[in-house]
Amino acid sequence: MARRSPEPLLWLLFSAGGMAAALLVPILLFLFGIAFPLGWLSAPDHTHLLSVLRHPATKVILFGLCLLCLFHWAHRFRYTLYDGLQLKNLSLAISLLCYGGAVAGSVAAGVVLFRI
Repeated sequence: MARRSPEPLLWLLFSAGGMAAALLVPILLFLFGIAFPLGWLSAPDHTHLLSVLRHPATKVILFGLCLLCLFHWAHRFRYTLYDGLQLKNLSLAISLLCYGGAVAGSVAAGVVLFRI
């Protein structure tokens, strides 16, 4: 039996990460980077944000957002190095470093989120 390629799963994570990054990250950046600091919207107090962050659903959503964005980056960076810079002879090393970095970043995000 031939070994199956993980390529469809990687493309799925790439597209899901692109959608999550396109829909959720701009909203969070606008709120926490522009609207709250400039006083356009009243900022929630620390205790309220902490209570929202301690809710399990919030942790899962933020973890999923981090995971998908990291795998989106890894796939895009892999193909930038592989096709853009023509580093086809280093395909295995590039894949291991890119996706390994995404896994390590996801584990770090999980540790930070689930310790709160």
